[in-house]
Amino acid sequence: MIGTDWAFYRYESVRAALPQAEFPPVSKSGHDLGDTAADYDAYILDAFGVLNRGETAISGAVERMAALRALGKRLVVLTNAASYTRAGVLAKYRRLGFDFSPSEVVSSRDVAFAALPKLPQGKVWAAAAAEGDDFSDAPDAVRIAQLAENPELLRAAGGFLLLSSARWSEEDTAAVTRALLANPRPLVVANPDLVAPRESGLSVEPGLIAHEITGRTGGRAVFFGKPFGNAFETALARLEGIPRHRVAMVGDTLHTDVLGGAAAGIGTILISEHGLFRGHDVAPYIAKCAIRPDWIVATT
Repeated sequence: MIGTDWAFYRYESVRAALPQAEFPPVSKSGHDLGDTAADYDAYILDAFGVLNRGETAISGAVERMAALRALGKRLVVLTNAASYTRAGVLAKYRRLGFDFSPSEVVSSRDVAFAALPKLPQGKVWAAAAAEGDDFSDAPDAVRIAQLAENPELLRAAGGFLLLSSARWSEEDTAAVTRALLANPRPLVVANPDLVAPRESGLSVEPGLIAHEITGRTGGRAVFFGKPFGNAFETALARLEGIPRHRVAMVGDTLHTDVLGGAAAGIGTILISEHGLFRGHDVAPYIAKCAIRPDWIVATT
């Protein structure tokens, strides 16, 4: 059973592979993001657990974004959801009632596609991807194909790209492990999350799959997305002119959102009621891992 405790300790087990950071000695507390407005001029927002839970908007989140804009705050969404194209991400947010512009959304998919390692000529990336993903948003020089639709790619691909876990099974993990042991190749992960909050609970995400594979092969994966600096630097570039100490990362996890934000030198806000720690007292988890946000607020 994948639950909060299981996910927390799994994140702790891969802590050595995550960025290092310093944290405040204590956290401020509040009810919602409005309580933090005096401290920050801009917010970098996680999606799952902050704006939405699965395909459902979090109650009050749409109105909170409008209230922050009315105060003159700048907003950027930084999501590890790599299953969607940019157009798909924007369409989802608009369907949920948000009004983010294209320049206000950064996905780990965008970051990964912009920096994919170069493969030998003629080679293709074998992607774990959602059904129907056509990779039309990838750079022209990058060739990507659906691994689920062409098992021959286990042998022939130049590298493996993990975008989605929607069609993934333990048998796929075993198959890619065998393929990499037989012929080591790059393993790129465009969603470092281990789990994600859905309406019905926590789902397995590509980051968990990647750590399972590297644990079995002894190899290394290249990660794009939170908590890694490549994602934060891309998001911060959208907030030019705002000092880092006046920017806050808002998220629902300690090991991706809070750790990554602190490592990037920005403020951090943990939302406690809607994501990984929903229904739990977050204080014991903070004490165990020593990843402490600047603020803890109940809801967006």
